[in-house]
Amino acid sequence: MRRGILSLLAVGVLATGGLTACGDDKAADPGSGGNAKKPKIGVILPDSKSSARWETADRKYLEAAFKTAGVDYDIQNAQNDKAAFQTIAEQMITGGVNVLMIVNLDSGTGKAVLDKAKAAGVATIDYDRLTLGGSAAYYVSFDNVAVGKLQGEGLVKCLTDAKATKPVIAELNGSQTDNNATLFKQGYDGVLKAKYDSAEYVKGPDQWVAEWDNTTAGTVFEQMLTSTPNIAGVLAANDGLGNAAINILKKQKLNGKVPVTGQDATVQGLQNILNGDQCMTVYKAVKQEADAAAKLAIGLAKGEKGATSQKVTDPEGKREVDAVLLTPKSITKDNVKDVVDDGYVTVAELCTGDFAAKCATAGIK
Repeated sequence: MRRGILSLLAVGVLATGGLTACGDDKAADPGSGGNAKKPKIGVILPDSKSSARWETADRKYLEAAFKTAGVDYDIQNAQNDKAAFQTIAEQMITGGVNVLMIVNLDSGTGKAVLDKAKAAGVATIDYDRLTLGGSAAYYVSFDNVAVGKLQGEGLVKCLTDAKATKPVIAELNGSQTDNNATLFKQGYDGVLKAKYDSAEYVKGPDQWVAEWDNTTAGTVFEQMLTSTPNIAGVLAANDGLGNAAINILKKQKLNGKVPVTGQDATVQGLQNILNGDQCMTVYKAVKQEADAAAKLAIGLAKGEKGATSQKVTDPEGKREVDAVLLTPKSITKDNVKDVVDDGYVTVAELCTGDFAAKCATAGIK
């Protein structure tokens, strides 16, 4: 999967010694007598509804890295609006960015934006989500199959601890238009399939949730529980979907009895874990991801070649993409403290009201 070829854009960087905006053929070399192209980086985040992380973590860490490096930057959020996503990209390209980093809303929209940027001589980075069939020269994310594997293994441990017998498992997958959701599912299905095949577990309802929408997830899970009232475990692809399932379980007084997974280590997800309503989440140290992406973007903006040591395959584009892939971490009640110690959430955010005592019990002060 990770055999290597340099991307066309990377080859172009080697050949020209830099990345320039369309029509600025003297910008790459400050000593050539032309006006140097000042490094400017554009970042488009996807929304603030599917996960709080985009605004509370990614924006903060990216801004800090760009400010430290002294480069100009423009970070905007498309708020799940595909038309706005494309408009923002066009404004950034015409506004002089020489690197564009995106978290796509779907691969079709992402590809259109990346192709425009590439045609304008702008270096491109897929951040967190790979754009299938796209043209980004680089990809920075976590190992998303490994994320799903941790979720599957976490659910298995929770069910084993509960001494569950032939539990019926419901799967609340993320958005089918998000390649990450496909990779998460690949990871947890790889764990659960063995349990289904051996008849240790029973495969129950299995459904994608459009746009990772939590309200939709609640409706979907309520329908699942109505049709299959003996659901005994929920593989929810992130904390928002997990919380939607928990709210439905609460109506039936089943919260805490039916293990639910998650991802993103949000304040809400961690509180659900401390409460005993969610059995685990997956922590992706967003600062590491943002720092790695910012380092790559800053270098590209200054005309340097991007340094990566991994490759991922784009199955639609049938190409290898230079990548930085980070390692996720499983979080249960036993190590919620690790997320706080890492600075991802604060004691003040997490340990409010009744959670103060629960935080103290978990060693969080």
